[in-house]
Amino acid sequence: MGEEKDRIKKLEYIKKQGIDPYPARSNPTHTCDKARVNFSQLSRKRSITLVGRLVLIRLHGKSCFAHLEDASGRFQVYFKEDILGSDRYEFFVNYLDIGDFIQVTGKLFKTKKGEKTLQVDAWQVLSKALLPLPEKWHGLTNVEKRFRERYLDLLSNKEVKKIFITRSNVITWMREFFDKRDFIEVETPILQSIPGGAAARPFVTHHHALDIDLYLRIAPELYLKRLLVGGFEKVYEISRCFRNEGIDWAHNPEFTQIEFYAAYMDYNDFMALTEELFEFLGLQLLKKRKGAKLEFEYQKEKINFKPPYKRIEFRQALIKFANIDIEKHPGVKSLADEARRKNLTIDKKWSRMKVIDEIFKELVVKSIINPTFIINHPVELSPLSKRMPDDPRYVERFQLIAGGIEVCNGFTELNDPLDQVERFRQQKKLRKAGDVEAQPWDEEYLIALKHGMPPAAGEGIGIDRLIGLFTNTHNIKEVILFPTMRPK
Repeated sequence: MGEEKDRIKKLEYIKKQGIDPYPARSNPTHTCDKARVNFSQLSRKRSITLVGRLVLIRLHGKSCFAHLEDASGRFQVYFKEDILGSDRYEFFVNYLDIGDFIQVTGKLFKTKKGEKTLQVDAWQVLSKALLPLPEKWHGLTNVEKRFRERYLDLLSNKEVKKIFITRSNVITWMREFFDKRDFIEVETPILQSIPGGAAARPFVTHHHALDIDLYLRIAPELYLKRLLVGGFEKVYEISRCFRNEGIDWAHNPEFTQIEFYAAYMDYNDFMALTEELFEFLGLQLLKKRKGAKLEFEYQKEKINFKPPYKRIEFRQALIKFANIDIEKHPGVKSLADEARRKNLTIDKKWSRMKVIDEIFKELVVKSIINPTFIINHPVELSPLSKRMPDDPRYVERFQLIAGGIEVCNGFTELNDPLDQVERFRQQKKLRKAGDVEAQPWDEEYLIALKHGMPPAAGEGIGIDRLIGLFTNTHNIKEVILFPTMRPK
């Protein structure tokens, strides 16, 4: 509080001098990076103008070196009493602080040590900061404070800023990938009357004008498939989704995914498409050509994203990694007992589907490092997927696992409306038994299916988790600019 009071006093003095400490306009001619890169050319000019935040001040009697920082980087500036005049020089020294935004105009030169510098002929304050930067600019280390005050985290931890630049680039490249393959980007409702498309507990809100409850979407799937019914053949959406679930290193209630759907394709086509996408993203990130090694380090493991990716059937994956054969445990009690023998915590109220899913998440997913497709899931786990023609107990579905994390989920879409009705009936029984994550009955979606949906495949990719893999970031909060936090 002491420093804030001191800065407020400086602010009041600045105002008394008739100076606006928060002017609306500035007039930079170059960025800090441009001044550095084009130094030889620009040093022949009479003057240039830079803007940015003061991040370092070094006083040397009647002169002062400072570092100015904008989005492109830092540049050294030099204030000298002989040039500015004693009044303007003393004003800067006495009333400007680290953290303030300023504009400086002057001529470029090199110091005796060869450092590129701007000699300031004129300056003005652009924004007076009333609180100091964290820990005297040595870095913000308190993890909770970093997430709560992300702006300070970005200022003091440059590696954090790089993560979010990577995130932005990956999303741009995803759009490029799908646009070039004739997919159309669309938008579907976030407020939904029935939350469907995934197994998750939704957030609920109330619309007062209509006097109805609405839900934040848990997935855009059922609306995107309506577009296939309506004549679109390739669609995608980069969607914010919301799930009312626990918060941990891999889950945030608000997250981002891309979902994409294509008519006249099946899950085999989509696994190939996923390999193409991941290879494309990897090459862009590593700035390499096709055919190069696509290896990323994640949690001290090497993950190779070069296709093709290994494929393991769901049942065989449970046998291999959990030593449990689900076909030998057709009843929920027998399967639950076997899971408990593997030291898993299984609730007595859980359905067989829920027990299978828990075994898979805890004993299979965490065991897989290099990208691997787990394919052909039990029908109970996949109420929206098409059955396998040679074994209707299983469906044409895949999940891509990498680094012990589920990254993608896709399947051949169920377009038989009568089969979908039966699946919804089974989900309805689960909801009545207490499973709040079971798929709710969606009559409007069923009506759409009855009008005919072409054979199709669909997939969702968790963008937050993908960025974590690409940037060697384990905690999902590190790749979300403003993660959900408990209020202080």
